[in-house]
Amino acid sequence: MLMIRPVRFGYNAQTAVNNAFQVAGQDQLQVQQQAVVEFDDFVSKLRVAGVQVTVVQDTEDPHTPDSIFPNNWVSFHHDGTVVLYPMFAENRRLERKPAVLEAVAASFSMGRTIDLSHHEAGQRFMEGTGSMVLDREKRIAYACLSPRTDHGVLLEFCAQLGYQAEVFTAVDEQLQPIYHTNVMMCVADRYVVICLDSITNHIEQNRVVQTIESSGKKVIPISWAQMNHFAGNMLQVHNHEGQPLLVMSSQAYRALTGDQVALLESFNPILHSSLDTIEANGGGSARCMMAEVHLPAKTA
Repeated sequence: MLMIRPVRFGYNAQTAVNNAFQVAGQDQLQVQQQAVVEFDDFVSKLRVAGVQVTVVQDTEDPHTPDSIFPNNWVSFHHDGTVVLYPMFAENRRLERKPAVLEAVAASFSMGRTIDLSHHEAGQRFMEGTGSMVLDREKRIAYACLSPRTDHGVLLEFCAQLGYQAEVFTAVDEQLQPIYHTNVMMCVADRYVVICLDSITNHIEQNRVVQTIESSGKKVIPISWAQMNHFAGNMLQVHNHEGQPLLVMSSQAYRALTGDQVALLESFNPILHSSLDTIEANGGGSARCMMAEVHLPAKTA
């Protein structure tokens, strides 16, 4: 995992225009201080569980209030490919810092780079594995369209990396587009957690369910209310022994029913950590904080 330790984390007005999960009004110095505590505790829990985490300290300049969510601007793939993405908010484009990639390259081998960021000039955006939820094994890219997820850029990604696009529309309870697919669904090895209620077009909903089931995975539905507590913003990771873990925030964990927890734990253990400050101010949760590094490891 690549994770970015924040130095000036806080509420970002540029992203709040279409991120309904953000809440304004807190003292920003206290927000930064608490975010660091939550970040460090989260990283510690991942490492204790045997998950390899590369932590890069963010820099004061340029100011990047959302740098804690690196999965939106970069993704790393098994064949060594690195993909850079076009970002909606101008101040988020500054997160594409060479030093971050250099830190990853210290331990992993990078091949080609696919840079999609030029689409920003045409106001076309696709924010990485926030905009898409990838089934890397079955080569399916699930994506709900929004101001941050352009259909054409998605298809370009799929053509370059050999994915099938599963495109749909998803809305919140106010019928506003959900800004990122990864807040309403999580694809794991044998199951998919998804807020089916948010896909109000039943033809699209049935098609998505059919795609999931055809891939051999079980559908685990969550409600709108659970999605609002980040229960869709999960990520299945593997530790150094190859054992799967389902990672989420404590808020997301508390939103699940006992039956849902038991079902998820029948597939893999659950790891959760308190991220309340990060969630309220950044509008993202545990999954958004982790950029999976699927690159080949360098040999000693």
